[in-house]
Amino acid sequence: MKLCDLGSPESIKKRKRVGRGNSSGHGTTAGRGTKGQLSRSGGKTRIGFEGGQMPLQRRLPHLKGFKNTRKKENNIINVGELDRFNEGSIIDYDFLEKNGLITNKTGSLKILGKGEITKKITVRANFFSKTAIGKIEKAGGKAEVV
Repeated sequence: MKLCDLGSPESIKKRKRVGRGNSSGHGTTAGRGTKGQLSRSGGKTRIGFEGGQMPLQRRLPHLKGFKNTRKKENNIINVGELDRFNEGSIIDYDFLEKNGLITNKTGSLKILGKGEITKKITVRANFFSKTAIGKIEKAGGKAEVV
């Protein structure tokens, strides 16, 4: 016996032929039930149709606006928060991350001028506000743009 001699197995079911007389068991309504839109030919409804009731996609409120996923978020640190570190220390991204002041791991560092600083420190960041640079240099420190 060869592979090409094998026939199809006996368990293959025949196709159901509907609408071919009552004696077939699928006559008259052809398995569609009785009356109504779904019993007619071509009687389908579109996706989301709820029988005339206001559909779900129209009942829910429309969300306005969008979220810009490509926007770069800065880690904002105020000058007043830097005053707690030792005099003469160099404050940069890694130093602030080690001390728990960095919240956004992917964003850059921006120093703003809120608060007062009394210690002479060197600050290295991506961005500075004009007031932050003024306060750091007034205290005797340096503001270096990375």
